[in-house]
Amino acid sequence: MPEAGSGTSRNPSVNRRPEEEVIERRRPGRAQASDLLARLRKPAAPATTAPANAAPAAAGAAAAAGARGVDQVATDIAAQAARFLPGTAAGVETDLFDAGLSSVDAVELVALMARELDVRVSLDDLFADARPRRLAQRWAEAAGLPVTAAEAAAPAATGTALALRPGLLPADDHRAPAPQAHEDIATILADLALADRLPFSRQAEPAEPRRILLTGATGFLGSHLLLDLLRAGDAHVVCLVRAADDAAAEQRLAEALAGYHQPWSFEVRRRVTVLAADIRQPRLGLSEERWAELARDVDSIVNVAAAVDFLRGYPSLRQTNVLGPLQLAELAMTGSPKPLHHISSVAVFNEVGIEKMGEDDPVAHIDRLFAGYDKSKWAAEAVLRRAREHGLTVTFLRPGAIGGHTRTGVYNPADLSTGLIGAISRFRTVPAFKFLNLAPVDWISRTTAAIVFDPKAWGQNYNLTGRAETLPELVKDMKLAGMNVRIAGWKDWRDDLLRRQEADPVPELDFLVRILSSPTAVKLFEALMFGPEAGSERTEAFVARHRLPQAERYGSEAQLKAFERMAENGVARLPSREDPPYLSFRERMKGQVGPVGEDRDTSCRLAFTLSIASMYQVVRHRRIDVRGQVVCERIHPEPLTVVEGEIQVRPDEGVPRLHSNDHPLLRYRLTLEDRDGNRWWLEGFKTARARRDFWKQTRTLDIAIGREGEPAVLAGVVTVPGSSFLPDQIDGIQVDPRLSSQEQRLAKLAWLSWFFLQMGAGLAEPSLRAAAELLDLRRDAIDRDKDKLARKIRKLMIQREQNR
Repeated sequence: MPEAGSGTSRNPSVNRRPEEEVIERRRPGRAQASDLLARLRKPAAPATTAPANAAPAAAGAAAAAGARGVDQVATDIAAQAARFLPGTAAGVETDLFDAGLSSVDAVELVALMARELDVRVSLDDLFADARPRRLAQRWAEAAGLPVTAAEAAAPAATGTALALRPGLLPADDHRAPAPQAHEDIATILADLALADRLPFSRQAEPAEPRRILLTGATGFLGSHLLLDLLRAGDAHVVCLVRAADDAAAEQRLAEALAGYHQPWSFEVRRRVTVLAADIRQPRLGLSEERWAELARDVDSIVNVAAAVDFLRGYPSLRQTNVLGPLQLAELAMTGSPKPLHHISSVAVFNEVGIEKMGEDDPVAHIDRLFAGYDKSKWAAEAVLRRAREHGLTVTFLRPGAIGGHTRTGVYNPADLSTGLIGAISRFRTVPAFKFLNLAPVDWISRTTAAIVFDPKAWGQNYNLTGRAETLPELVKDMKLAGMNVRIAGWKDWRDDLLRRQEADPVPELDFLVRILSSPTAVKLFEALMFGPEAGSERTEAFVARHRLPQAERYGSEAQLKAFERMAENGVARLPSREDPPYLSFRERMKGQVGPVGEDRDTSCRLAFTLSIASMYQVVRHRRIDVRGQVVCERIHPEPLTVVEGEIQVRPDEGVPRLHSNDHPLLRYRLTLEDRDGNRWWLEGFKTARARRDFWKQTRTLDIAIGREGEPAVLAGVVTVPGSSFLPDQIDGIQVDPRLSSQEQRLAKLAWLSWFFLQMGAGLAEPSLRAAAELLDLRRDAIDRDKDKLARKIRKLMIQREQNR
């Protein structure tokens, strides 16, 4: 065995120890991709003079590996990859990502191949084409080893022949691989040629669908669309789900719906049929009989299924994103013609510098798209446009970024917008962008379902992007939410984020870091950030015609629920006490306290600064943060400092305290510390009673004080002097100076309106309760009054008889 750091048994000249250490130090489960990326993506070291024996050793290792041949190396890579694919045997032509390899697994696999096989490929090579044979070829080319014709890349069309046209795909062409960009274009052109072999068909009958075939129902958009299709009409929905059998497919769909807070009730199950299928396979992985049955019975097809991975290359995505829709097109053209509604993406416009993104504008030039995902969505539209020329009715529905649900708050953790919002809220910096074409999932899903059920809307292009977010609007929303953000240039923002993540990793942002660490994926991100606003005139007209909710900006109010969920899951960060206060003011009180149950003989003074980090804090949680001091000589001759403190506004919705008619207005809960380090607690209530001294009630605080973990030892009453209330708590309100003067006035007005509304409701509750008891006209109350009156009359009559 070689010593630590001395290289591998096959190549002593190459130090693999850094990669080994990352793998060995990982926590139970998978290694963190950010740790691995930090090691594997180090900048190349300056060239140095190699030892005299290094070149022969390296050459010997390459020659030894080369002697195995590309086929053998591909087999070895597949065997190593099988470690990450439990229960799956990977072949040399298996796309490892399709077989279940995750992005984190990919980082580990690259290190494992280098250590165990002396096969060095980059992470980008693996994402570009994850077939073991193709990885072996890339390694051989980089090592200067021969790649024979028999060992050349497997053809793009292997295993993807259209179901009813076995001769549709070209025979294997054992060409030696060209550079990746040219190779991708060659593969795309070959895929486009497949559409020319589709049968010709007549247009679909313009009738509302009765039986809909839906793919991608286990995904974020697809799960919402399934329920919206059921709500929009009476159609039965057949869901194709990747699984071993129909029972497993149904179970997987049920779990996916539950994960997205969607119902799987008896009524839903009654109108849904779940079939095990795989759109990557010939005939969707279905038998001849089931294929023919679907071709006969289904009258509409909705394709949502897609491999959404911004790191993978076109060869790794084409099976799902291009050849899958092509097979659905053939199904739509088999038997009775059926409309095909294809969920595409505005990624088809992701050419850097593109000026227009209208619904009928030309899409990007394919040679100017960098990310494999963008290319696959472009190719899918291209093959389906050719299918249109063969008579197929095809509708393109193009969302942009898909935001969380406006009511449930469910969001897609893998969406770029999720990572972007999380990073902005955590680090309080925002990249200078032009537009974000972002809309909530519920609006996209409902609009899509309405289009599916309207034959007049079929065969068109729709940009389902809502109203784009702009940089000034985002910054304003963040400010008003108590999160003052700094605008940074794109490159500075990216570099700063990567540095912060490396210094203090946030696992929930790991996927965003992987994207920002990939040169290819970064191009996609730049196109997203600096592209124009997507035009959606046709969509807006359709929405207005059907009286659907108008597209609105996915701003702070719309994304509130989703932002809360993101904060709960650690993706985003809400404003807290550590942030500069959004708004603050002073509160001073003085009064007398004494031992519990005894006279109050000691003066007590409280000097607080009350603050809120955002209006969200008070509206949602009714909480005010407290800092300051308490002076009470019976506790300590020196002032006590408020270590932690908060005020609850109308706790328990103003329900009266136990065995009391006092309705709580404010509840103070403080942790104090004296100069000697001893901890104390203070709890106090401002309460409302059915009296007319409202002014006094809002200024009077009943307090109790005790040592930490012990009962109260002091109790008393303190009051806000009437002379200090207005200058401290009204005129003395301080608003974050980073807000504009108009925003400061708005913040102050919003706070005072909300607070006085709460106080007014709290002060009115005791009087309303008392009035309700006096005017109690319920039957049992009337009966009680009658009995009481009868007893009184009987008593008076007895007294009258006695007096006689």
